[in-house]
Amino acid sequence: MFEKNNHSSRRFHPLKVLFFIAVFLAFAALATWVVMFLWNAILPDVTGVKPLNFWQAAGLLLLAKILFGGFGFRGRKKHWKKRKHWKNKWMQMSDEERQEAKQRWKERCEQKKRGE
Repeated sequence: MFEKNNHSSRRFHPLKVLFFIAVFLAFAALATWVVMFLWNAILPDVTGVKPLNFWQAAGLLLLAKILFGGFGFRGRKKHWKKRKHWKNKWMQMSDEERQEAKQRWKERCEQKKRGE
């Protein structure tokens, strides 16, 4: 009755994993090359710093990601919880309540446009 499909898209495929690893490495190499190119094209002439090699550019990119960007682990869960909360709230409203909420948001947006 419940026959397991051997061609399921959720099944583990080593080739898919290798493909995504290769794409990630190619993207990281491209981003590193762009940082190295821009650094070597602009900064040595303007500020007199030494040119970077590929691995120094990779380290600089990683350091910037750690210091300024993080790795995106924090906050995502909260965002989706908030979104789900408001979606559920919207779906439980009556048509009159929805129209009233839309009108309030419209008034708020008009006030912001006028700079009030």
